[in-house]
Parts: sequence; structure tokens; C-alpha cells
Amino acid sequence: MAITTATRASERRFTLGRRARRLIADGLTYAILVLGLLVVLVPLYWMVATSLKTSTALFLIPPQIVPQPIRWHNYVEVWRLVPLAQYFANSIFVTALAMGGEILTCALVGYGFARYQFPGRDLLFAIMLGTMMLPGVITMIPSFIIWARWLGRYDTFSPMTVGALFAWGPAYIFLLRQFFLTIPRDIEEAAIIDGANVVQLFFRVMLPLVKPALLAIAVLSFSGNWNNFLSPLIYLSTPDKFTLPLGLYQFNSALAGGGEAPKWNYMMAMTVLMALPVVLLYFRAQRYFIEGLTVGAVKA
Repeated sequence: MAITTATRASERRFTLGRRARRLIADGLTYAILVLGLLVVLVPLYWMVATSLKTSTALFLIPPQIVPQPIRWHNYVEVWRLVPLAQYFANSIFVTALAMGGEILTCALVGYGFARYQFPGRDLLFAIMLGTMMLPGVITMIPSFIIWARWLGRYDTFSPMTVGALFAWGPAYIFLLRQFFLTIPRDIEEAAIIDGANVVQLFFRVMLPLVKPALLAIAVLSFSGNWNNFLSPLIYLSTPDKFTLPLGLYQFNSALAGGGEAPKWNYMMAMTVLMALPVVLLYFRAQRYFIEGLTVGAVKA
């Protein structure tokens, strides 16, 4: 009897110890997650808060955590100071063309790598993956010589859009190839038996089946092209053709050149407006975005 009681007491202590260790582990996990969340959200909050401050509140010590008073008029004023409508139109034009070109051509190339057998296919695929390791800066000068000197396309949108028609996203090709590999060949064979040709097979059968991957690529491509600063800086010189990142840079440079105090409230208002489409697109396509980045990897 005494042995049984001691055994039960030992089991209770073991159970309590295990629960305590689990609570401590969960607490540490949540603490790390909250810390990471703060690291990500504090700059975003500071950006939005600064965009709502008055000019005199920008340099107060200690700084205002919550703007007093909140000045929504900064968002109206920045439209008056900067040709934002023109910058938005240019960014939408460049982003739409580049994103559409990337999605279409990367899907075609990814489908080819996944389904067709041809000499050197694996070697070409390995070379394509190898280009992901190359830093973009090493192709900057050769690309500029080709576009500006050989093709005469300096100060046009071509360097930022036409290249997308040549599947310039090796990571997107890899992701789509993995998705196409998960689709059973029986589906294609059934479509062929029903009379579908190659074009119908690709656009009407295969593309709808990789919709999560296409939406994930659309979000990534939109974000990359929308926020692209380096290419417009290199290839554009006419202010009417500036995109939003380059317009923001020009606005900051114009203030610095005039010897004025930094108008961080206007700069942050413009930054919030610039970030808003990307954030809205991500939240709209969040479910497909996560599915697109995970499903193919799990099934591969």
C-alpha cells in the first residue's frame, strides 16, 4: 500500500513538472512572438504617426507617441506639393505590365520544365536556378549598355517592363514548376482525349489548377515592381515619367536642396499612400498567398 501511494505521488510530481515545463515553453514562445511583432509593427506605427503630426511636433523632445493634434490635412497637402497622380499612374502602368509579363512567361517556362523532355533540360534548369545566386548589381552596367546604348530605350519604361516578357523571375519559375509537377498527368490526358490542343490545355486546364501559385507570384511581383527604386533611378530622367519611389526620392532631394527642414510628416504621408496598395493586395490575397507558398512544397 505504501509503495502504491509513493508511486502515485511520484506520477503527480512528474505530471506537474511536465505541465510547468510546457507552460514555461509556451510563455517563452509567446514572448518571442510578441517581441518580433513589436519589431515589425513599431516602424510601421511610427510611419503612420509621423504622417499625422504637425511640422512643429516633428522635432519635440521627448517625441509624441500619439500625435496631438492629429493632422489629416497632411495627406491632402502632399497631393498639392507632389504630382502624386502622375506618379501613381506611372507606377500602375509599369507594375501591371511587368507583373503580367512575369506571370505569363514564368508559367510557360515552368510548365515546359515540368512536362516536356528535351536535351539539356536539367542543365538549363540548373543554370536558371544558379542565376538566383547572382547579385543583381553585377548585371547593372551590362543591362544599362544594352538598353540605353544598343537599343536606345533610355528614359522609357521599356527596361522595366519588356524584360518581364523573358521570364526574368527564376524563383517564380521554380515555384510554378513544383506546382505543375504535383498535377497528375491523367488530367492532361483526359483533356487531350476530349480534343484540347496545347494552348487550350495550358490556359484552360493547367493554369486554373495552379491558381494559388499564380496569386502568390502576383503578390510578390506586384510588391517588387511597385517598390522598385533602382531601375527607375537608372533609366528615367524626365520627372513626368517618375514612379512613386523615384518621386519620393525627388521630393526629399528637392527639400534638402532648398535648405528647408525635413518635412517628415509629408514624406511619411506619401510613404503611407505608396504602401497602401501593397498592404491591401496582400490582405485580399493572403489565403492564396500562404497556400501558394506552402502547398507545392508539401506535395513535392
